[in-house]
Amino acid sequence: MAVEIERKFLVAGDAWRAEVSGARKIRQAYLSKNGKASVRVRVVDESSARLTVKAAPDGKGPALSRAEFEYAIPVEEALAMLELRSGRIVEKTRHLVPAQNGRTWEVDVFGGAHEGLVIAEIELGTADERIELPEWLGREVTGDPAYSNAVLARES
Repeated sequence: MAVEIERKFLVAGDAWRAEVSGARKIRQAYLSKNGKASVRVRVVDESSARLTVKAAPDGKGPALSRAEFEYAIPVEEALAMLELRSGRIVEKTRHLVPAQNGRTWEVDVFGGAHEGLVIAEIELGTADERIELPEWLGREVTGDPAYSNAVLARES
């Protein structure tokens, strides 16, 4: 079982754009959400797709870590699954920005219903791993459910 450990921040400026090493378009939606887990389908650049099950934080470990199960699936099946979604499709462009220790900042620039929202996240090896925070980061929103993709996918 994989464990996802990540920190998430609002982005306060555009200085990160000069450091981008790559980008991809993402469309994702949730097929099921309950208090224990969420099931997400994601299509990347219309050329690959993944089905992901993420456990809800259990309150026992750090809020930035949770179990995650992820599987590659055919794009055609993912596109069909998007139609089975609960809530809206979340659209974003994910920009990759190199960080120290071989890590990568993922800067998500949202479109559609969330136009203007920009969030940066970084996956860590351990919950207490120290990272250098770039000047372009704003307020940390790790653990704030308002900035989770599952909440962003809800119809308002």
